[in-house]
Amino acid sequence: MQANDTSGQLPEFPERAGKRKQIPHISIENDPMILGGPIQSGITEWLKGTGVMSDVVMSSRARAARNLAGFPFPPTASSADRSQIMEICRRCIESLERKNGSTIRWFDLRNSDPNDRRLLVERQLMSRQHARGRYSNGEGGPDSPRGVAVIEPEERISILVNEEDHLRVQVIRSGLNLESCLKEINGFDDGIEQIVDYAFHPQFGYLTACPTNVGTGLRLSVMVHLPALKITGELEKVRNAASDMGLAVRGLYGEGSQAAGEFYQISNQVTLGRSDEMLLREIESEVVPNIVRYEQHARAQLMNENRMLIEDRVYRSFGILQNARLLKPDEALEHLGMVRLGGICGLLPEMPLETVHELLLLIQPGHLQRLIGCDLTQAERRIARAKIVRDRLFSPQEPEQGDTER
Repeated sequence: MQANDTSGQLPEFPERAGKRKQIPHISIENDPMILGGPIQSGITEWLKGTGVMSDVVMSSRARAARNLAGFPFPPTASSADRSQIMEICRRCIESLERKNGSTIRWFDLRNSDPNDRRLLVERQLMSRQHARGRYSNGEGGPDSPRGVAVIEPEERISILVNEEDHLRVQVIRSGLNLESCLKEINGFDDGIEQIVDYAFHPQFGYLTACPTNVGTGLRLSVMVHLPALKITGELEKVRNAASDMGLAVRGLYGEGSQAAGEFYQISNQVTLGRSDEMLLREIESEVVPNIVRYEQHARAQLMNENRMLIEDRVYRSFGILQNARLLKPDEALEHLGMVRLGGICGLLPEMPLETVHELLLLIQPGHLQRLIGCDLTQAERRIARAKIVRDRLFSPQEPEQGDTER
């Protein structure tokens, strides 16, 4: 067996842009350049791990899809139309910024750095589809006119311009807090509607590019962590029950993403004929509390009746994270998820859950590359990912002076 890495330093990467980089012992709380300056640093809202039922529910999100009257939907619009739509929406957002006194950062995605787009996706501020600029009908591309606005510093609200719809406004809160999300998004939506006319039909409601969004245009979703249901083999029953109720169950990054670490997004699929209040009552008061109870029951059952199994899973993940020198993204998420479960169940009482939540973000490729300060190969990212996990979870002390970069 190889000796432990007593130096605490990652082997230097090959020279790029005239520099040789090492991984600093770093926290995004202390790094104002985590997104190269355009976005505030600090743990993003969906990873705070606070609020109602936060042992299971990581975050809540409300998203409203809206379109401007008199313009074609983005997938069928010309590039000139998309440019005009983007300019109208940008001026509208800036007007609200002046009126509300909020700080809004605007990103023209045509001119943004690819890694900045990746960072925005990893922080759940926009979709992977919006980062690519490619629509479901094959139109568009990286140079397609589109943008995203982020309200700082909490990163609770982001506004996507020219995704599948002209405007998609989303609000994220930690824990189970859909009612607050809905209230905040309605206030923001009303402010926009005072400036521009929306595409609206008196019978069908708000008109959208995708028929499943027609009506309220509202999607409510929660991100849940369900490791115990996975271990006990009950997860598929929950997924099938959710599907029978017209709910979608997706991976960590929503549509098209795979489940990793047993983190799932659960959302409504249809809005036509459903009021905001009906959707809120169904998801926040009925569906999610039941899922939370199932997961909590599964955790208690494991602790009481099969403690050796859950201890083995938790401590095995703990050992891998403490000693691994190479980590793939899904592998790191899986083990961080188990360590989170161990912390909540009292098996790892000293484990700082806020650090575990922070690492869910830091291990992502975009954040890794920003921390290191240069492009990394896949092999280098695996080394860097393992090093950062060891530093943050098991070596919390600050680095000595001169130990961060040369």
